[in-house]
Amino acid sequence: MNKRKVKVAQLSELKNGEMKEVSAGGTKILLARVRDKYHAVGAHCTHYGAPLAEGFLEGDRVVCPWHHACFNITSGDMEEPPAFDSLPCFELEIQGEDIFVCLPNNSSDRRTPPMTKKEAADERRFVILGGGAAGFMAAQPLREDGFTGRLMMFTREDRTPYDRPNLSKDYLQGHAEPAWMPLRSDDFFVEHDIEIFSEKEAAKVDAKAQEITFTDGTIVEYDSLLIATGGEPRRLPFQTDKQKNVFLLRSFADSDAIIAAAERGKRAVVIGASFIGMETAGSLRTRGCEVIVIAPDKVPFEKALGTEIGGLFQTIHEQNSVQFKLESSVKVLEGIESVEAVILENGERIETDLVVVGIGVTPATKFLEGVKLHDDGGAIADEFLCVANDLYAAGDIVYFPYSRSDGDLTRIEHWRTAMQMGRTAAHNMLGKQTAFTGVPFFWTTQFDATLNFVGHTNDWDKIIIQGDMERRDFLAFYVKDNKIRAVAGMNRDRELASFEEQMRLNQMPPPEQFTDNLIIEKSFRRVPGLF
Repeated sequence: MNKRKVKVAQLSELKNGEMKEVSAGGTKILLARVRDKYHAVGAHCTHYGAPLAEGFLEGDRVVCPWHHACFNITSGDMEEPPAFDSLPCFELEIQGEDIFVCLPNNSSDRRTPPMTKKEAADERRFVILGGGAAGFMAAQPLREDGFTGRLMMFTREDRTPYDRPNLSKDYLQGHAEPAWMPLRSDDFFVEHDIEIFSEKEAAKVDAKAQEITFTDGTIVEYDSLLIATGGEPRRLPFQTDKQKNVFLLRSFADSDAIIAAAERGKRAVVIGASFIGMETAGSLRTRGCEVIVIAPDKVPFEKALGTEIGGLFQTIHEQNSVQFKLESSVKVLEGIESVEAVILENGERIETDLVVVGIGVTPATKFLEGVKLHDDGGAIADEFLCVANDLYAAGDIVYFPYSRSDGDLTRIEHWRTAMQMGRTAAHNMLGKQTAFTGVPFFWTTQFDATLNFVGHTNDWDKIIIQGDMERRDFLAFYVKDNKIRAVAGMNRDRELASFEEQMRLNQMPPPEQFTDNLIIEKSFRRVPGLF
């Protein structure tokens, strides 16, 4: 392969543990120095194209500043989703004090990890039930790890895995085309012998017999099975299927139906100030709808983020003309086939053209037999995400022993965490015995405000807030039992990426090092070996 050699930097420009973006003949490259050796990989994350130089480098690992995909800086290999392609890796030459990069003539900004295909001699049958984040992120690693048996994925939907977080964000706003949504092309699944069966819903999984019965009567036996069926949106007790302008939002079809309704009528009521509810409210307002949010909380996200950040998001929405009816409950939806008004418990009547219900989800596990379930229906797994013999679970449905909370059983409903679980479960389906230790991360974007959140805690003793919330430039540290369990922030991408690494390495500083309204650089003690 013909290559071009381009000078990109001098040795003195980088100290150990530093990285910078450079240009080589028009190609953007991330140059890094690790343990006195220089490395060059693609400069942009293969997920959404974030500049990795604005992320965080720890040892051989670089964390994307936007959605925390992780890559090996020496090889370019993807180590953590939501990216699923690796970075290109470039050959370096050092001449005197000059650093040269050797560029192939036809370089790409990503590379698909090497994967095996099915072999006739391998009679094993591995099944993935669910075509969401966890399911997809198990299928690819199974082929990466060398699985050569039959690999089958069953999904209730009529399409291959897609970018579900965008259903309530860019896609609902009209800023993302349908063609942008699939995670992989149909050709990818064909090329790597990943069989996808659409519109197939499980009626029963018999863990003892190791077989799945589908609602159409089909029975499929398995050697190893991953349950990744996600959550079922909760419904209001008085909500009926006859009410055609009342919507849940979980699938592509749901989002399409809401878009069509928003084009016919411009008065929308969103019930629930959850992340889905608030993102939907913002997206519908962007589409020009008049939007009212109804929720029993004092402020949005009160239980998830606290009153300070919840109040900030309420202000952001109100500045964009979203209206709120908080500390309020819905009594009834007025209308048999088309809801004309939402009636509150206090008797107030709110006229509407469409209603979106966003009051959370329950684990989709009713079909499981021979599996221990939590009170809410979640499947209880061990540290390897195993719930029964040759049966694994990942994503919204699974309770697992959370290593950063003394092994407490925890269920987390985050897209990126589901992907991390799917990847770990795939390793364990092949006998690797890899404990799940991923650091949870999620993001939400509403209007022009993006909040990132690292770690996990169900409650907290206090929140330490640094920075300026009005300017949307802050960090919030969630403290429980004198330990920082989670960190949220706006416009602090690099710091949040660094905190993820500190949590992963169990090197998070104590809360005493963080004081209200101090700038992070002044209060943060650098942990030896981390920076």
